Amino acid sequence: MTPTALPAPHSPGRYRVAFICTGNICRSPSADVVLEHLLDEAGLLDRVRVGSGGMREWHIGKPMDPRSASTLAARGYEATRHRARQVTATWFDEEDVLLAMDQGHLEELSELGNSERVRLFGAFDPLTPGVEVPDPYYGGSEGFEEVLDMIERTCRALVPHIERVVASP
Repeated sequence: MTPTALPAPHSPGRYRVAFICTGNICRSPSADVVLEHLLDEAGLLDRVRVGSGGMREWHIGKPMDPRSASTLAARGYEATRHRARQVTATWFDEEDVLLAMDQGHLEELSELGNSERVRLFGAFDPLTPGVEVPDPYYGGSEGFEEVLDMIERTCRALVPHIERVVASP
């Protein structure tokens, strides 16, 4: 299976995508918001559920980092509903694909559960396939802009992959 081939859905005609980062307050919830928006525009949101989680428990129940939320809002996205969650082994039975934001998350997820359901999000990046999405948490606002640029272009490239897997019998 190629790194950009999505796993088959648990339930034909429906798909569940989860983005994974460290604390679930910057990268993964931003990708969640962007992909949900793009799937809505593509008319797929009734068949695809999008979510996100973190590998660590640090921020469970907390909203998105204000810098991520304001960067998303400045581009017209709604980012106020998010509450951080932590990934557990049960996610492998609930989600069709877990998209890791960096190689470390990819490795941790693969150790936690069924690695057939895990992909590197950056594998779908049309500009730099295989790129890791850097953690903007400790930097300035330009890091959040850069991360959102990466997320937007990669989510745009991901939509046709999701559309194909949802349409497959």
